[in-house]
Amino acid sequence: MPGKRVQLDDETWRALDLLGRDQMKDFQELADEAFRDLLKSTAGPASLKEALRRSAGASATVHRLKKKRR
Repeated sequence: MPGKRVQLDDETWRALDLLGRDQMKDFQELADEAFRDLLKSTAGPASLKEALRRSAGASATVHRLKKKRR
């Protein structure tokens, strides 16, 4: 998993720390949620599955494969 280092000012860190404690989440969970929300608000796909559905277009149909019998 790729990682990046971020720098936050003291006030922002205290606010994020308090939010994390209130919601019982760690920094990584808060960051994941924030980036998912950012991608949604900018019309970017939040997952590979969503990106593939968008690229297929609105007229695409989903075909269910039959389960193999043994």
